[in-house]
Amino acid sequence: MKAESDKTLVNSGPYTLGEIREGTPCCEPVPHLQVRNLSVAYGQQSVLDNVSLDIFQGCITALIGPSGCGKTSFLSSLNKLIELAPAARLSGQVLFDGQELLGAPVDVLTLRRRIGMIFQKPNPFPLSIQRNLELPLKEHGVRDKQLRAHKIETALRDVGLWDEVADRLQASALSLSGGQQQRLCIARALVLEPEILLMDEPCSALDPIAAAVVEELIQRLRGRYTVVIVTHNLAQARRVANYAAFFWMKERVGKLIEFGQCQQLFETPGHALTAAYVSGASG
Repeated sequence: MKAESDKTLVNSGPYTLGEIREGTPCCEPVPHLQVRNLSVAYGQQSVLDNVSLDIFQGCITALIGPSGCGKTSFLSSLNKLIELAPAARLSGQVLFDGQELLGAPVDVLTLRRRIGMIFQKPNPFPLSIQRNLELPLKEHGVRDKQLRAHKIETALRDVGLWDEVADRLQASALSLSGGQQQRLCIARALVLEPEILLMDEPCSALDPIAAAVVEELIQRLRGRYTVVIVTHNLAQARRVANYAAFFWMKERVGKLIEFGQCQQLFETPGHALTAAYVSGASG
């Protein structure tokens, strides 16, 4: 059970950009994150302009669109990871369970435990498999050795790795295959019992077989976690996502063009740009 203090880290306003599609949602549409008029710039270069949408609890939301249209910047804004870039400037609101993240002091260590991040390339620590999962637990104050062992086994089972590595937990994480390394990185996030997982093209650096295993894992996370995934694989987005957000470059700035249920966005898009992109006519 998460400590009540963890909830202290941000209800709703009108959508201002992009077309919001209506209809019966794939799952209960309770907003977990609410983004309002988010704009991002690096120095004087604006990369994302005035984006508003809701990320629904327990659902998978796919961010699609061509390279360079601000998807990763949007994703890394959701847990303030973007602020590690010294020239990054943000405006607007990101509300997490009703609390403002951008305009108020936030304990980023707690925030990034509650909103975990998985990157495009697997990035295990150059340590043993077990130490990869122990370190974040120790960092977040889990001192009991038996409790750590239980959490580690649970996380490895969740990502389907336990049976593959249970007899070699002291082996280097770098000895694992690429797909196994990516699942270990997902386990490293899950071991902290987050509420939201942000995934930046988690399958793009993997071979097709490993990518299929990770994609199946993402689908199993539905309902237990809120997942936001950047993907250039439109077939993958269509397979895994409940909701989809389509980004595009307009006047050299990334903009949200359309957001809604994934099936509707792919089958009956409400914007000509969306229709052209999902049909392969542009992008």
